[in-house]
Amino acid sequence: MTTTASHPTTEVELAIGGMTCASCAARIEKKLNRMDGVTATVNYATEKAKVSYGGDVSVQDLIATVEATGYTAQEPAPPAPDTPGSTDEPDGLRPLRERLVTAVALAVPVIALAMIPALQFEYWQWLSLTLAAPVVTYAAWPFHKAAFTNLRHGAATMDTLISVGTSAAFLWSLWALFLGTAGEPGMTHPFELTISRSDGSGNIYLEAAAGVTAFILAGRYFEARSKRKAGAALKALLELGAKDVTVLRANGTEQTVPVTELTVGDRFLVRPGEKIATDGTVVEGSSAVDASMLTGESVPVEVTVGDPVTGATINAGGRLVVEATRVGADTQLARMARLVEDAQNGKAAAQRLADRISAVFVPIVIALALGTLGFWLGNGAGPAAAFTAAVAVLIIACPCALGLATPTALMVGTGRGAQLGILIKGPEVLESTRKVDTVVLDKTGTVTTGRMTLLAVHTADNTDEAEVLRLAGTLEHSSEHPIARAVADGALAKLGSLPTPEDFANVPGLGVQGIVEGHAVLVGRERLLEEWAMELPEGLARAKSEAEAAGRTAIAVAWDGEARAVLEVADAVKETSPEAIRRLRALGLTPILLTGDNKAVAAAVAREVGIAPEDVIAEVLPQDKADVVKRLQGEGRSVAMVGDGVNDAAALAQADLGLAMGTGTDAAIEAGDLTLVRGDLRAAADAIRLSRRTLGTIRSNLFWAFAYNVAALPLAAAGLLNPMIAGAAMAFSSVFVVGNSLRLRSFRAAD
Repeated sequence: MTTTASHPTTEVELAIGGMTCASCAARIEKKLNRMDGVTATVNYATEKAKVSYGGDVSVQDLIATVEATGYTAQEPAPPAPDTPGSTDEPDGLRPLRERLVTAVALAVPVIALAMIPALQFEYWQWLSLTLAAPVVTYAAWPFHKAAFTNLRHGAATMDTLISVGTSAAFLWSLWALFLGTAGEPGMTHPFELTISRSDGSGNIYLEAAAGVTAFILAGRYFEARSKRKAGAALKALLELGAKDVTVLRANGTEQTVPVTELTVGDRFLVRPGEKIATDGTVVEGSSAVDASMLTGESVPVEVTVGDPVTGATINAGGRLVVEATRVGADTQLARMARLVEDAQNGKAAAQRLADRISAVFVPIVIALALGTLGFWLGNGAGPAAAFTAAVAVLIIACPCALGLATPTALMVGTGRGAQLGILIKGPEVLESTRKVDTVVLDKTGTVTTGRMTLLAVHTADNTDEAEVLRLAGTLEHSSEHPIARAVADGALAKLGSLPTPEDFANVPGLGVQGIVEGHAVLVGRERLLEEWAMELPEGLARAKSEAEAAGRTAIAVAWDGEARAVLEVADAVKETSPEAIRRLRALGLTPILLTGDNKAVAAAVAREVGIAPEDVIAEVLPQDKADVVKRLQGEGRSVAMVGDGVNDAAALAQADLGLAMGTGTDAAIEAGDLTLVRGDLRAAADAIRLSRRTLGTIRSNLFWAFAYNVAALPLAAAGLLNPMIAGAAMAFSSVFVVGNSLRLRSFRAAD
């Protein structure tokens, strides 16, 4: 459908409620896209619908269409401010948790009474009914409601099977208790596994109805608790910015105001160590700006009058006065937040395996139950015997173990992962690990340490390295510049302590100078030495050129009128990164290095860790990282992204699989699917191996959860199923699933 020029297209984002699986999202999306002039995508993971509409369609029309489909919709409310004592658990989990607690507390004694004959006192069956009734009605209500919604639209999901199976077991038990012989005093369920035909009037299946409900609710609760909250990364991004700002008024006074009150053209003060409040241009002062958390660039940026600066970056040097050029939603930080949101909304939700199987399994079971009923009635069997066989088909087909299949494997897998420094956010991320063939690695903080480090000291003839470190480190220790801190930290690490300078001065943009132990010392750019008529000797000049060719920062050191040394400072490669690259290749992945740093730096790091030159993408702006991931996906690749900075958040969300370094920012961690707590890139390979192993365990659990029950279907259809066979099949399949999941505890990180 097309819209006319008089009705421009408008976009709106709706918060969708009531979805229980990916098929719900597909159904809503289909209904919305049938409306004239409407294009919609619905994301089950984020519970949002992004809708473009035109013509005579209004937001209320969109909401009405969603509600007519059986779900709720509303425009998302602005995030509420945090209040003291608030918990991390969303309010939406509270009713689910209450239903789970109710189901477990009441189902455990019901199962025990049914499975242990010694506990079956006189009238025990009526106690079981009293305990099971709230489980099947109150606790299982979400399944019944979802099944009814699915029925209205001709669909069948896991909810349908749960609702039909538990309802059949409960209603049959009611019939057997009130109209059959199951309610008589002294009735027992003997522990025997004989195959015999009965009319079913003495059999109750309350333990099946209560147990299945409790197991499935447990699975839903663990899944809901682990599912990523779409707004968390956005909140972390926006919290990165400054909250207050010191504005310079026309009369020369300083006034501290909330950053939201800034307007374009306002001039504000940024002291050393403070965050820059918004995007702007420097109008007074010079300094080094640490933008690593936002841009990923490891080397601080030197700024002076006329240079642009970005909000949320940190002033690492002198006093600055900045004139605001962009505020609010126009800033780079706000645009990056929108990129994260768009990437999350556009990411296809993983179709849960259980629902895929149920889409075929449920109609077959229901058809088989109806066929069984018709067969026995047509063959002259009594209504009671025919109905017993039909209900037995429904009961045995309701897989108790299916409720354990995903949560037990996920709990064991995530528990083992946590021991190894790997956090898996939820079952929806596992399938992505199987398909990934390309891994994009952010350089700073991921492959490298993310901080400037003193890597080498080149000395002139007859110059002692310890003396160079003592004199240069002493001066640099008095500076706030990130490169100066690297030199000072390197000197302290080797010498243990440093003297106090007798005199110190910062030379903006060039370095530092001062008096240390009676020596006039210069540390900084080569141009600083040239201003004092000093030149680097041939050996030091060559060392400086080689360092810069390798993408490192070269610092000249001189004292008493003579150039004495060149120091190499750079963002050092982590010792474990080369091994991590080898492990990723062994998993069939192609590693790609992605960075905002220049090509020389990127090429040097790639050589050191073993990444091919053609797999290096350098000088990429923060907002363009997600576009690089999109381009790779457009080439048919399934992409994993490993990063740690705010600038990686959009790319992590856009990737098919996002792996966030736990040593990074909250924004990156929230946007990722897997979190690597150790900050060791080798954990990325271990995470993918563990996720693939966990997914394989879930798949085998699902197969056997169905297989044990399906094997008993012929007995049920033949009217030969007794309660103990049904209970044994369910119990054995559950034990198998738990045992299979526990094998994940033996997973080990690669040596």
